[in-house]
Amino acid sequence: MDKENQKQNEEELKSQTQEAETANADMEEAKAKVEEQEEEKRELTPEEKLTEELEKAQRAIEEQKDKYLRLSAEFDNFRKRTMKEKAELIKNGGEKAINAVLPVLDDLERALQNMEKTEDVKAIYDGVNLIYQKFLKNLHQEGLEKMEPVGADFDTDYHEAIALVPAQSEEQKGKVLDCVQTGYKLNDKVIRHAKVVVGQ
Repeated sequence: MDKENQKQNEEELKSQTQEAETANADMEEAKAKVEEQEEEKRELTPEEKLTEELEKAQRAIEEQKDKYLRLSAEFDNFRKRTMKEKAELIKNGGEKAINAVLPVLDDLERALQNMEKTEDVKAIYDGVNLIYQKFLKNLHQEGLEKMEPVGADFDTDYHEAIALVPAQSEEQKGKVLDCVQTGYKLNDKVIRHAKVVVGQ
């Protein structure tokens, strides 16, 4: 038994010695590498340092140049796409309004056909008035608003005075007495001023 224990102890001691030697060898190798790197750093001449810095700067410049070229290409594509969308919007912008007007155009065609067959002026008037009301309603849905200036204070933002007439009473001074041409607003923006007669 003693021999076996002694043999085991010797083997363990041998194994520990090998591990210690391996660890020492690794430490020596690592130490040598560190010393080598430090020596290399110490050995760089000023010219070599400048060359290394120049190479780093050139790499950074190339990276920035690449980023700039990519951004420039992306912006150019965005600009072209936006211009194309804008051109299509301008080209087809009136499509919605035209579609709103087409039913009125159909009604006018039918009214003209019926006018040829009848002499009843009242019926013709009623038919045309219905078409007019429908037309106004369709345009109102598109944001068009008809101005009703008669009796209102004269306002250059909405009205254009084409005549000044003497007012019959003090209350009529500065008021719109008559509307010669109707004014319109589109989404609260004046697109045509009302041409009016103003009392003075």
